[in-house]
Amino acid sequence: MKNREQLAAILKAELAFLERGGYRRGSRHPWRPNFVFEDSPTCINFQDKEQRQPCSECLLMHFVPQERQAMRYPCRHIRLTATGETVNSFYEWGTEEELEKAVGEWLKRTIQQLAGEEQERSTTA
Repeated sequence: MKNREQLAAILKAELAFLERGGYRRGSRHPWRPNFVFEDSPTCINFQDKEQRQPCSECLLMHFVPQERQAMRYPCRHIRLTATGETVNSFYEWGTEEELEKAVGEWLKRTIQQLAGEEQERSTTA
């Protein structure tokens, strides 16, 4: 499935960006902290904030709960942990380190899950 391959590629790129310290390195917006997913090169609006594409076109929407998909920044509502913590949760009460750790673990888990589904699909086909 092409979307699944694209999704895995985006998640791998996001993980690489995170592991290289992309959210901590030189901010594109020095007046505010970097936002996870939104300030990443994997964001569909990374290059051009003036002519935004709708978030509904982003493959990460696959992970946003239905009731949160109409929010202004839906990627902030991706559930990162088994207890339901989201990017937004960490913005409200967590630390930058806790957020980055949770995002990294979620990315690794999700990439692994997608790879397992792909392997299962190829063995049953």
